[in-house]
Amino acid sequence: MTNTDRPLSLYGFLRPRPEHADEVRRTLSSFVEPTRQEPGNLQYHLHEHEDGRFFLYEVWRSQEDLDRHNATPPLRAFLANLSTFLEEAPEGYFDTMLSPYPEAEPLPA
Repeated sequence: MTNTDRPLSLYGFLRPRPEHADEVRRTLSSFVEPTRQEPGNLQYHLHEHEDGRFFLYEVWRSQEDLDRHNATPPLRAFLANLSTFLEEAPEGYFDTMLSPYPEAEPLPA
């Protein structure tokens, strides 16, 4: 099985500036349900850590699905102004899943 046959995970932390924490929380929360309805989304979770950081965990069926998600206007608008809202650069990771994902449908050949 090649890497393109496995789901992709994207996860990381965002530390909002204190004066923007509520706005970042509202914005990130507003992405959850619409993103879960997007084709190719297998998981999308938002967590708030006790130190004020937000943790996002996403699983996508393919790079194409993730690229389509990243092109959505609300996400693009948020990302365009991200440095305004955050104290530091996001800490993010992007990986191919090694463990099987039972709900993932195989990609067409």
